[in-house]
Amino acid sequence: MVSFVERKRWLFLGLPFTFTKYMIKEDMITMQEGLLKTVENDCYMYKVQDVQHTASLMEKMFRLGTVICFTGDTTHSQLILKHIRNSKEIKDFILRESEEARLKRRTVNMLDIGSGEIDALDDV
Repeated sequence: MVSFVERKRWLFLGLPFTFTKYMIKEDMITMQEGLLKTVENDCYMYKVQDVQHTASLMEKMFRLGTVICFTGDTTHSQLILKHIRNSKEIKDFILRESEEARLKRRTVNMLDIGSGEIDALDDV
């Protein structure tokens, strides 16, 4: 079972002095925030619809990146994994595992492109 555990880091020197931890597994993404009051948020992989990777100049200098997951989750429609190491590998892992999770659960969404034009022609 492949999984990643990453910490949100300071942008300066990429030091992990924050209290946010991201745990990415094959079936779930968990974000744990806080020191005195800990908040843990989970998102199932099959709910991840798209993934975006960004890296600013400062992030590139310290080998960091930000991964944004666009989800169908009610608590976080955008799950942002900010200033993490191995961000490209994590983005690829999330894309691959989310597609596999959707296929396993048979929740694959298909786009209905151009169906409005066909319905309009049927009425004629």
